[in-house]
Order: sequence, then structure tokens, then C-alpha cells
Amino acid sequence: MNARKKVAFYTLGCKLNFSETSTIARSFESEGFDRVDFQEVADIYVINTCSVTENADKRFKTIVKQAQKANSKAFVAAIGCYAQLKPEALADVNGVDLVLGATEKFKITDYLNDLTKNDFGEVHSCEIEDADFYVGSYSIGDRTRAFLKVQDGCDYKCTYCTIPLARGISRSDTLNNVLKNAKEISEQNIKEIVLTGVNIGDYGKGEFGNKKHEHTFYELVQALDEVEGIERLRISSIEPNLLKNETIDFVSNSKTFVPHFHIPLQSGSNELLKLMRRRYLRELYVDRVNRIKQVMPHACIGVDVIVGFPGETDELFLETYNFLADLDISYLHVFTYSERDNTLAADMEGVVPKNVRSKRSKMLRGLSVKKRRAFYESQLGTNRTVLFEGENKEGYIHGFTENYVKVKTPWNPELVNTLHEVELCEIDDDGLVRFEFLKEFA
Repeated sequence: MNARKKVAFYTLGCKLNFSETSTIARSFESEGFDRVDFQEVADIYVINTCSVTENADKRFKTIVKQAQKANSKAFVAAIGCYAQLKPEALADVNGVDLVLGATEKFKITDYLNDLTKNDFGEVHSCEIEDADFYVGSYSIGDRTRAFLKVQDGCDYKCTYCTIPLARGISRSDTLNNVLKNAKEISEQNIKEIVLTGVNIGDYGKGEFGNKKHEHTFYELVQALDEVEGIERLRISSIEPNLLKNETIDFVSNSKTFVPHFHIPLQSGSNELLKLMRRRYLRELYVDRVNRIKQVMPHACIGVDVIVGFPGETDELFLETYNFLADLDISYLHVFTYSERDNTLAADMEGVVPKNVRSKRSKMLRGLSVKKRRAFYESQLGTNRTVLFEGENKEGYIHGFTENYVKVKTPWNPELVNTLHEVELCEIDDDGLVRFEFLKEFA
């Protein structure tokens, strides 16, 4: 009797990639493979790549080496965004046997014939125009939360971004399928679902293969709120111009949607927003933040921002810095601009030196620390619900409140994947919040 073959996965990049890896892994399991950790000996190593930062390219080579170290005879496959954009470059990396683009990755098991290593990486990559069908996916790895993909691709043409080239046009899962996946997740005792996609506010477009919107993001949110058995729903990243008042108001009264929004800004300068071809100006962003805080004063608001975009002078950077310093937001994700092939920004004038980009990034990361601290302080003395995670971190268990305050308490395995009412008491030396249980927990 043949021993079952083993497969291992490594995921770079965003939550969407994690949800897709998880779905692809389940397709391997149904073909009779056993999934093992990436550090272990496997017959196949699948690396799900990302194209958002320069760093992701370098990381890929390191990960291939890791796989070869674990098993030099293993079959190595590259999938994902970078595999779509630069398939030949990945195929040239020593040890890579198979590279699959955007449409092929979900059929990966069809491309595995005999798993003998190839002399050269074999490439199957479509023209990105062909990536017009939708594959639903969700991740179940961390028992406490799952990432549920509702949308893929993007029709926006931001001048710095390769995602439309890597993932194709905006298209959505059918509402029925999203609800079916959400139900499957809820039946596995997972307490929180994070909605993910490339541009989730555009949900509904391409639901039935055409450009017509059958449903809106707002209708999706309403329908998911009715799914039995889910304790929490979290909207991941949503564009400010697509986050409508009706959605904000609905979340403020929802049974399951939590008061946490992550809204990409990218720059606090209107001049740069226009160069980036973003679909709003800073005034709209202020309006969205004010609207959220008006109906949910305790809401957590995260912001994406890019530093070092071509044309970002010291004055324009300070405009962004001061704009964010004055805004009632809770934390920042700071991205240092890196040139990507086949984007308009790569040929723009006013290139910012790397050392200046790095300095600005540090300044904004420092501001983020202050913002998070101020937000946590504003929550002390309030009662919140915490969902506890599954890891023992140096004798402590961590968890998140509905509005994304990270808390800690001495490790207790009985708390894993449970929800508890607490009062937030003080901020510890490591910046996490200590609390008291409101009901006796022993």
C-alpha cells in the first residue's frame, strides 16, 4: 500500500492569500494528501506569493531554499500574485518545478502528474484578461477566526499598484455561496469571520459573470448579519469612497458586525492622491472618520498609508503627517513605496531617495504607536467582550475586544476560543491591556 503523500504550504502577503491557501490545501486533502508544516519533510511544497512589496520577491528565494533544505527531492510549486506577474522569473529560481498564474492556481492538483522534479520550472499562466471567473475560498487555520473571501480582482487603476495585473478584473462570489461558506465556518465552532477581498466595497460586481451589480456590499452585510452561529463579523479593508453611511449605520446597530474599520488613505495630500489616481480627496476621508465616530465613538479605525511616493516633497509628507496626527484614528499600517514594473508611478518624476523613504516610514510608525496608545487609554474603564486566541505566549493568553483592543492575562487553556465580558483596567509595559472578568471566571 502506498504511503499518503505529504504537502506543505507557505503563504506570503494578505489575508486574501491566506484564505486561498486554505481552500487549495483542502483540495489537496480531498485528493488524498496529508498536510504538514512547511518545516517538515513533504513531497510537495506550495508557495503562495505576493507582489505588493519588493521584499516579497527576495523572500520567495529564501522560502524555496527552506523547502529544499527540508527535502531536496521535493516538488516545489509557486502560485499567487507574483507568479502571475513574473512567472518566468519565478520559474528560473533554482528548485522551482511549477508556476501557476491567477486562473490555474485553484486547479493545481490537475497539474501534478508524477511529482518528478523538472529541469526547468514549468509555467502555466493565462493572460490576466482570462481571470474573469470567481473561486470562493475561506481559511480555517487559527481556530478563533476565519478569513472569508467575498470578492477578487480590482477595476481601479491606482498608479502604484500591480494587483489588477496580478488578479484581474473585479468580480464577486454569489451571495448564496458567501452565506453557504459562512454557515460552514460557523459549524466549525469558529467565533469570528473576517471578510476579505481585493476591493470588498465593490462587492456585487461580476457576481454572475457580468458587470451588473446584482447585490451591493450593504446587502451582503445585511445578509451575513442573519447567519446563525457566528458571534462576530469583521470588515477588513474597505475603500473610503465605497464605505457608505448606510453600512456604517448598520454596523453601529448590528448583532454581529464589530466596530472596527480599516480604511486605506495612502496620502493626506490631495496633490498626491490625484497622482496616485485614488478615487477620493482627503475631505471625504475626514467625513468617513467623523461619521463612524459620531455613531460609534468607541470604534477602532485603522489606516493604510504609503510614504515616499514619487513627488512626495518634505512639505507634502508633513501634510500627511499632520493630517493623521489630527485625525481620530487608532493605528496605521505604513507602507514604504517601492517601484513595481508596468505601473505608471514607476516612471514618474520626483523620485524620493530610499533613505528619506525609510526616515518618513519611521516617523509614521512612531505616530502609529502614539495613536494606538491614545486609543487604548480612551477605552480604559469600559466594558468589552474579548475573544481569546489559542497560543501560549510566554505564559500569557492574548485576545481582542470587539473594537480591536489587544488584551492579555495569565495563560489558561480553558479560555481558548471563548468570549468573555471584561472591564479594561490598565495598559501593561508591553502596551497590551490588562482587564478584570465581569463574571467570576475560575
